[in-house]
Amino acid sequence: MLDASSHKFDRLPDTPGVGYKPQHFSDIMEAPGSVGWLEIHAENYMGAGGRPLAQLRHLAERFAFSVHGVGLSIGGEGPLDPDHLARLKHLVSWLNPASFSEHLAWSTHESAFLNDLLPLPYTEATLTRVADHIDQVQEVVGRRMLLENPSSYLAFAESTLAETEFLREVARRTGCGLLLDVNNVFISATNLGSDPISYINAFPLDLVGEIHLAGHDEDEDDHGALLLIDSHGREVAEPVWALYEHVIRKSGPLPSLIEWDNDVPDWAVLEAEAARAARVMETVAS
Repeated sequence: MLDASSHKFDRLPDTPGVGYKPQHFSDIMEAPGSVGWLEIHAENYMGAGGRPLAQLRHLAERFAFSVHGVGLSIGGEGPLDPDHLARLKHLVSWLNPASFSEHLAWSTHESAFLNDLLPLPYTEATLTRVADHIDQVQEVVGRRMLLENPSSYLAFAESTLAETEFLREVARRTGCGLLLDVNNVFISATNLGSDPISYINAFPLDLVGEIHLAGHDEDEDDHGALLLIDSHGREVAEPVWALYEHVIRKSGPLPSLIEWDNDVPDWAVLEAEAARAARVMETVAS
């Protein structure tokens, strides 16, 4: 287990952030509005040199950063990729972000990489494997990691733990923190027929270092039932905003990211979503 006190962890500000896209560089520098910090996907910045890294270094002089990984395959059955870990360590070392996170999911099988974040059964065997991988990541990278709850489209019959119990126990064993994706909670609850408020009420909010908000799309399953897809390609839905307000009323203000990765809009649209998150936090605080 990584001793969190062994590394100075500069926390993200309790304000809205956005996922950084290069087309917004000038807008962010000139008029960030409600946006107080930025997040990048680690895998987009593991190269050497070039305009992307130059812009990132420039932004890092003014904004706190969160590094969000999507390729470690924390839940995979095989060992973690040492080359991927080394590149991640290099990025985190020079950027020195205020937060680093990964998904509770798997995306590799033997030598194949699957372009998706796939769910896991919540069993003791999975718990041990995930905890071992998080211990390895935290030791190599040298800082505390946040683990994000997934969006689910099915449940495993062999699961013996609730997702909130699983996440709480992973954090207890490893010392990691948690990233609460409110959109994922709403998607999973809708798809699996559960109650999102009950999920939030059972979630260890004291361990949350970052919140994610994103848009989703509606589809139908083979039986004609509503199926939500975690698309990150539109504005945050109204029921997700309502669930976010419930979270903030229980936890107080927390660093809250607007994720918009597909069909990325103009800066004004993205900043308006961040401003809405700021208003929720201000309303609760007052």
